[in-house]
Amino acid sequence: MNESNITQGAAPNRRQFLKQSTALTAGVLAASTAPGVLGQAKPEINAIVIGLGGRGSGACKNFLDAVEATGVNGRLVAAADLFPEKARRGTQFGVPRERCFSGFDAYMKALEVPGVNYAIIATPPGFKPAQFRACIEKGVNVFTEKPVATDGPMARIMYAAGELADKKGLKVAAGTQRRHQKSYIETIKRIQDGAIGEVVALRAYWVNGGPIWHRGDHGDTVLERQIRNWYHYIWLCGDHIVEQHVHNIDVCNWIKGTHPVRAWGMGARQMLGNKSGEIWDNFACEFAYEDGTPMFSYCGQIKRKHTSVSEFVDGSKGTSNPGGWVRPKDGRPWRFRGNQVNPYVQEHIDLINAIVNNTPLNETKNVTDSTLTAIMGREAAYSGADVTWDQILNSTFKYAPDLVYGDQWKMQFGDFRILEPPLPSLHDIFSNPPQVPVKKA
Repeated sequence: MNESNITQGAAPNRRQFLKQSTALTAGVLAASTAPGVLGQAKPEINAIVIGLGGRGSGACKNFLDAVEATGVNGRLVAAADLFPEKARRGTQFGVPRERCFSGFDAYMKALEVPGVNYAIIATPPGFKPAQFRACIEKGVNVFTEKPVATDGPMARIMYAAGELADKKGLKVAAGTQRRHQKSYIETIKRIQDGAIGEVVALRAYWVNGGPIWHRGDHGDTVLERQIRNWYHYIWLCGDHIVEQHVHNIDVCNWIKGTHPVRAWGMGARQMLGNKSGEIWDNFACEFAYEDGTPMFSYCGQIKRKHTSVSEFVDGSKGTSNPGGWVRPKDGRPWRFRGNQVNPYVQEHIDLINAIVNNTPLNETKNVTDSTLTAIMGREAAYSGADVTWDQILNSTFKYAPDLVYGDQWKMQFGDFRILEPPLPSLHDIFSNPPQVPVKKA
């Protein structure tokens, strides 16, 4: 399995970002050592990774860098992936071959390894809720990549598991790495402190200059072909607005300190018409927060000259790019000029510090709120309806096979090369739309 940010054109992807930030990271990691660790017995972090595609492999490296930065005794003790060839990638990060598990129940086998107290979940979004819940029930701290659901029922699993994590005193960090990036943290604090006055409107962009990648159709069954090309199926990916644009939506929710309550939108499938799959390649949505503040959201991966992966805030007294600058109408502009750790490493540093020092950290609600916001926008665009938060949160419509919402894949699902559960398609969705009523004029 694989969870990744896929970008083309001018916008950098995670691998490019990591290459660009290597020198900076090396210079400032030492400054992020956990308070209280130096001079004490070093705690032991025994981590597993669930999902070893591009992002899972990257997260393993990020975790090991964070271990070095904090000075804890940390290692990867098991790896899990549906596909054996990906599971074996765990050996690249020190995992013994016999603890590289494959199959639908691989994550459950990894959780049974003695001493596990840290899980990295980097599988497609449609698999995350059941895996996240299993980790929390097992008493394991979690780093989960984003997004964390593809529909309302999955989101409800995440919310409930997040509440259980609090009860158990577990720590959870999410792959919405901007929340761990110093330039964003300092800029958003200024916005929330009133540097540009009252927030009047927000704008969020994930607009790339090329079509979404397509891996082709490989596998012996419909199910295997869909999972190997997971980005193109709603039950696995959530569509482009959920899988990638969730980052920018999350920044807007962070600034507001809450989530929108309704949305309407539009979009299309233009560049992907001759490819297998069902996701769209562009969306334009308008969200509204409870106080009436609008958030304008644009995302797309079709050929174009203009590209932007960013966020902007319009205030009553100025404007801001929350990634690093503030421009008051009356007053001196401010721009972040400090050093910062690679945020993909910093998010693991923050999680390790919270575990070591037993300080509060549970980002489950934040990342689930932002995921569900994106789902709300997607459903508004799909249906042509004015969709509310409560409607999408409480919807019983499931995109995935029922078994995805459980946690006993191997026992109930059997061999994925033989069984093919009924899978959704856009045709089915439009013939039997989600339980979201259309607003009457």
